[in-house]
Amino acid sequence: MEPLTSYVLIGTILSTDPFLTTVEFTLNPATNGGPSIAVLPNHAIPCEINVGMKLYVVKDKKQEVPTITCEKNEPTK
Repeated sequence: MEPLTSYVLIGTILSTDPFLTTVEFTLNPATNGGPSIAVLPNHAIPCEINVGMKLYVVKDKKQEVPTITCEKNEPTK
C-alpha cells in the first residue's frame, strides 16, 4: 500500500486557549467514522485565532511538511 502523498483537510476551530487550539476536521462526503479532532499549538496557525473560523491543511507530494492556511475574511461593505 502506498502512503497518502497529497491531501486537503478543512477544519473548524472549536476552542482555543493561550497555547493550544482544538480543530474539528470533517470528511466530505461524510463517513461512518464521524469528524476527527486535532489539537494544534497556536504558533502553528498563521493568523489571528477565532472560534468558528476555518483552517485548511494542504500537503502536496512535493512538500515535506503540510501548510496550514486560514480562511480569508472579506471586509463587509
